[in-house]
Amino acid sequence: MMALSEIFFLAIVLYLLYRFIFNFLLPVVRTTRQVREQFRNMQEGANGDPGAGSGPTSQQQPRQEQKPKQPPVGEYIDFEEVKR
Repeated sequence: MMALSEIFFLAIVLYLLYRFIFNFLLPVVRTTRQVREQFRNMQEGANGDPGAGSGPTSQQQPRQEQKPKQPPVGEYIDFEEVKR
């Protein structure tokens, strides 16, 4: 039969292992998986694959026609940072 001190030690070790797994390891794994999925979605969107992804970000919006730039009206003063 195990001594009472060995049972307490084993209980403490099992409790700490439980806390480590459920309060640290699982959240890290879930966060890593979520970040990888977001990066994959961003890369698919950046590559312009029209069939990639199924979310609203994968739908391409029609581009607006670019208007020719008109010269600015009035005087434009360029901002310069003053160093002391």
